[in-house]
Amino acid sequence: MRTPYFCIDEKKLHENLRILADVKARAGCKILLAQKAYSAYVTYPLIRSCLDGSTASGLYEARLGYEEMGGETHVFSPAYREDEFEEILRYADHIVFNSCAQLKKFGPRAKEAGKSVGLRVNPECSTQEGHAIYDPCAPGSRLGVTRGQFDLSVLPLLDGIHMHTLCEQNADALAVTVNALEEKFGDILGGMKWLNLGGGHHITREDYDRELLIRTVRSLAEKYGAEVILEPGEAVVLNAGTFVTSVVDIVHNGIDIAVLDCSAACHMPDVLEMPYRPPLFGSGEAGEKKYTYRLAGGTCLAGDVIGDYSFDAPLKEGDELVFGDMALYTMVKTNTFNGMPLPSIVLRKESGELQLLRSFGYEDFKNRL
Repeated sequence: MRTPYFCIDEKKLHENLRILADVKARAGCKILLAQKAYSAYVTYPLIRSCLDGSTASGLYEARLGYEEMGGETHVFSPAYREDEFEEILRYADHIVFNSCAQLKKFGPRAKEAGKSVGLRVNPECSTQEGHAIYDPCAPGSRLGVTRGQFDLSVLPLLDGIHMHTLCEQNADALAVTVNALEEKFGDILGGMKWLNLGGGHHITREDYDRELLIRTVRSLAEKYGAEVILEPGEAVVLNAGTFVTSVVDIVHNGIDIAVLDCSAACHMPDVLEMPYRPPLFGSGEAGEKKYTYRLAGGTCLAGDVIGDYSFDAPLKEGDELVFGDMALYTMVKTNTFNGMPLPSIVLRKESGELQLLRSFGYEDFKNRL
């Protein structure tokens, strides 16, 4: 298989889905795939067999979820466009607004179309450390209505309340945030048909406290008489994908540098945005093993660097490297900066067979420009 390519692991995906289906059944909640994390729709039939549908952040994701996933399609956008809203109504079952002004503007039309209408709130409770770019409760955040900005006149339009505050976190962070939600908005939760707790729940992680999650969800549902909804993205495909790349050249400038046929900037932008150091099979920390290399991308961006890794043997041209946990926030975020080709997408079936799903070429680069 020509590198670079993303490889989706069907067996691991199925394992994650079985865990989520069990949580869903025991907690009595709905669980939806957050398409912003993962949108490889060829696997949607498998996901739909265990989950209730999908969430979208705009028109195109809403259409993809509606056409390829089925089930329920829930849409949240920081701001809806007038020229797209009627089409969104065709695909959405739930429509969640980000401000009281947009709720007043579009909410009546959504209700007339038979949609369930919600408002995203900001409980102003941050449980994250170190990456404000992914913190919806960071000071000055545009995401969600604070209690101080909540207009009680919109209550007749509301079927539900939505919040999303977490990122790759355990259930203890959810419990803290739920307490904050109740402190700020508890007086209105009792009138809601549903409560959407958003995403960021690392439910399929080995150390995740699923029992605490189940207790938290059931307690909310019983206390307020509302259906509870979760929107995980990463938990659906956690450790269910790899990214395979090859060494193209080795250069030296104070450190040995392996130039790869991929790019952090183009193919795994979270490495630079978050930033973080992706796991690499068969490697160690810099200096841990005998041979240390800086792994760098093939663009002309000086900072297109993945990180420093060590190996038992020297790297050479043509060696394949396999990065782990690469199904999430990768394929959905790739770009063609500097004319870098998009990686192919491959499915490793439960039988072990590799199936090429998508490959890309020059026309994919050209047609965007």
